[in-house]
Amino acid sequence: MVTPFAKDGSVDYGKLKELVEAQVAGGVEGICPVGTTGESPTLDHDEHHKVIEKVVDFAAGKVKILAGTGANSTAEAISLTKAAIAMGGCDACLQVTPYYNKPNAEGLYRHFSTVADLGLPVVLYNVPGRSGRDIPVDVVARLAKHPNVVAIKEAAGSVERVNAIKSAVPDFTVLSGDDSLALPMISVGAEGLISVASNIIPRETGDMVRAALAGDFAAARAAHMKYYPLFRTLFIDTNPVMVKEALWLLGRIERTFRLPLCETTDANLEAMRSVLSKTGLL
Repeated sequence: MVTPFAKDGSVDYGKLKELVEAQVAGGVEGICPVGTTGESPTLDHDEHHKVIEKVVDFAAGKVKILAGTGANSTAEAISLTKAAIAMGGCDACLQVTPYYNKPNAEGLYRHFSTVADLGLPVVLYNVPGRSGRDIPVDVVARLAKHPNVVAIKEAAGSVERVNAIKSAVPDFTVLSGDDSLALPMISVGAEGLISVASNIIPRETGDMVRAALAGDFAAARAAHMKYYPLFRTLFIDTNPVMVKEALWLLGRIERTFRLPLCETTDANLEAMRSVLSKTGLL
């Protein structure tokens, strides 16, 4: 989920409530607050905790809550995760690969396993385009033996990695981290999607994934082709810039970012406006 800001730059908890309610009404199985799409790097710790707490409250036990509590400092990830545990209501946490410091394989294993030792189920988050580091498949297999490491979000843009993980640990849950790759990843064993597009089209995205998981790839492919232009346009600028621009165009949030993120170009904005119009959303 995005984190909506008011015009003065503060977190807009009223709009956050509306966004959560739209996701629940759209039939999603879970909500992920304060991940990358939630601009977590620009929230202070108090805001980070409060956004999770409010999402838990707004969702009222109707869907699973996957709280983004990762960091490139293990101590910070522990602090954020302990806070999520203490507030209650979180079903699992999303743990991003430590970014910028690029730890070696053993450092990655120790980082994730240390957070998992806290007791809250962990979803690993492999996103080398952001973190500069893949979680090696043998490290994923090693971590999968930990009782609290329950899944991995694959946002490396690689169907081959899903193949490799499922070959190494067949019973380990893989979730696509890319809307446009959900179908091919599901075809080789992924079991769901952590979506950006769902911020805009929760029911349509969920129906596409559920159709694919049920083996109805004709229906899933039709939905994919209808919304592929949106999936693509969401990433013509740094995420979450374009999804917030789309939500602003749809009148759901203010057009407010926190530096170093800012508004997109006029050309990109018109591209998004055109896609929303052509798909019948605007």
